[in-house]
Amino acid sequence: MTEALDDLLDLLDLERIEQDIFRGESRSAIVPRVFGGQVAAQALVAAGRTVPEDRLAHSLHAYFLRAGDPGAPIVYTVDRIRDGRSFTTRRVVAVQHGQPIFHLSASFQTYEDGLEHQAEMPPAPDPDTLPTAAEILPRYADRFVHPDTVDRLLEARAAVDLRYVEEPPYGTAGVRREPRSQVWFRTNGKLADDPLLHVCLATYVSDMTLLDSVLLAHGRGGWAVGDVVGASLDHAMWFHRPFRADEWLLYDQESPSASGGRGLGQARIYTQDGRLAISVIQEGVVRVPRG
Repeated sequence: MTEALDDLLDLLDLERIEQDIFRGESRSAIVPRVFGGQVAAQALVAAGRTVPEDRLAHSLHAYFLRAGDPGAPIVYTVDRIRDGRSFTTRRVVAVQHGQPIFHLSASFQTYEDGLEHQAEMPPAPDPDTLPTAAEILPRYADRFVHPDTVDRLLEARAAVDLRYVEEPPYGTAGVRREPRSQVWFRTNGKLADDPLLHVCLATYVSDMTLLDSVLLAHGRGGWAVGDVVGASLDHAMWFHRPFRADEWLLYDQESPSASGGRGLGQARIYTQDGRLAISVIQEGVVRVPRG
């Protein structure tokens, strides 16, 4: 396990301060606020720790309400909405400085057999043939607004091996492309056999690149290039089948719409052997800077 992954696991290991109240540390993201994937993953950890171990997360729906302060801890309060025979529902509110910054509802289910079908996995190259972030990011250093952007991106993603199938948005800024993007990802190290941990780490990564496809449709490079500003608004995930976040997962993303200063991304996450593991939808603010 790498030091960066060990630090990320520590970040997700919340302190329990009351039966249904947890506290998590926060840290700076690439932009000067708490990374949305961190808050979502921590909130899911909080919810999962109030649920029997035989009930696995099958969906979450979340809203990002305010930018998080990376210099302050986050308090997560869990409401036990329902404990049914098969399903358990939890609501989590994340608070900083006395104000809610994030709201999550999550549902958990005991395993049961049922009907089976899935969308076919799209074609994608072997992830081991693709360049790593450390190999590809320095190529674009002269396109970034800040001279330390490459180092900041590498630090922010050091716990995760994330590889683009095609050029990332900042690599082709100024050129409109089809609003589709694929990345392979896995953690940089092996994880314990805890299903909740793998779900929470996939939740963490899912906020990293989902709006890339919005940028591609308009030839925008993103915050690092300085041609858009934005933030996540809401996020939903459905966990269909077991998977491991320390094994390669294909994140197949597209954007069906952008309007009103908002962009919508939707995606499917597949295991390397073709099983549909997760569906994801996110809307975010995507604005062109004025002046």
